[in-house]
Amino acid sequence: MTDEGDRPVTDKKPIVMISSWPPRKCGIGIFAEEAMEFIRKVEPDRPTYVIAHTDGRGEGVFPIMDTSRADWHRPVVDKVRELAPYAVHLQHEYGLYNYVDQEGESDENEGFISLLEGLRDFPTVVEPHTVHGRMKDHEEEFIRQVAQVCNVLLFKCHYQKWRLDWTFSRHGWQRPRNIMIVPHGARPDRRYAIDQVHQLKEELGLRQLKGKHIIGLVGWIQANKRWDIMTDMWDDLYQEISRRTGQDWVLLGAGDIRDPNDRPDFERYVDGVKLLEEKGIGRFFRFTPRGDVYYKVMGVCDFVVLPSIDETQSGTLARIIALNKPYVTTAPLEGLTAQTLESGGGLLFTNRQMLREQVIRLATDEGLRWELGHNLYRYLTEVVSWDLIARKYYKAYAAADAEVHEGVRIEIPPEF
Repeated sequence: MTDEGDRPVTDKKPIVMISSWPPRKCGIGIFAEEAMEFIRKVEPDRPTYVIAHTDGRGEGVFPIMDTSRADWHRPVVDKVRELAPYAVHLQHEYGLYNYVDQEGESDENEGFISLLEGLRDFPTVVEPHTVHGRMKDHEEEFIRQVAQVCNVLLFKCHYQKWRLDWTFSRHGWQRPRNIMIVPHGARPDRRYAIDQVHQLKEELGLRQLKGKHIIGLVGWIQANKRWDIMTDMWDDLYQEISRRTGQDWVLLGAGDIRDPNDRPDFERYVDGVKLLEEKGIGRFFRFTPRGDVYYKVMGVCDFVVLPSIDETQSGTLARIIALNKPYVTTAPLEGLTAQTLESGGGLLFTNRQMLREQVIRLATDEGLRWELGHNLYRYLTEVVSWDLIARKYYKAYAAADAEVHEGVRIEIPPEF
């Protein structure tokens, strides 16, 4: 069965998602929460459950994953058997399932492989969130094992799939035939009209930014997001943009820390924004990047700068796309570059001078901002809307179900 096939659903067994889950400050958990919202919309009468870590909360959520135990996967398998699902949808990022023993040695996600082996009787769909084009040896081995044990493996970008032909060939491994491309979803229902922006500023307590044009640095504030690249040059950029346009622009840094290990970088990045705030050309707004407020903050920006230095794909970019906001981001950088090229909605930079030039281009050319925004609208509605992505999930569930229960082998063709 290929990813083009449609298989009608004939039962109402539940879908079980295994993932981190709010209130944990975790990008994967927030992604999973949003994904599940739209999965439920496809079949509102199909039960859905979540098996989460011990800090997960919510209706239908079973917080039983305790990765401080080497056998954390056993209770999960038992709970899945109790729920008897139609499909098991697993969100994966290495840190979520990493067991470290008393000597400080990691199991390199062996527990996750054991979990999949324990679920062989059920249709399994694995959605990894970190698949680098050039993987480390242990990552290559992990992907190979996951592809062998699960039914359907979801990659977010096409390059991740066709690069395997090269990375696997050096080991003499065959490229898996069960990899389906399902992009990172983006909400189709959070766009704001220009005449709503002032009200959004009022709601957020940013009324002093009324009448100002805003460039946003928005999302989780992590070491790899490098806000300092932008804050260090903003004073000069502000002067140049003001000279060319006669407009009043401000740099809005908005978000919060997620990983306590990033606190030194968090404090450095925020201090950079606050120095600009003292000059009247910047503003820091602290909020948890989750839910409606995330979209409202993004909604007040004329465009967004995403100076990340380590991303395969990005929840921040998904929200940029959802709001059709033009953006500038780093290249060449895995999924950020891939989606920028595919959407035609952003500008890329590779060094400080290029970043400077791209920011000035967007700030001084309203027509370009409209053009890129329209490209993002088309990309959203035709490619990455959650409404479309959730239906792709159901195709993956159906293919996995057919393989487990009917022996229909999954054969998804290569990209090239």
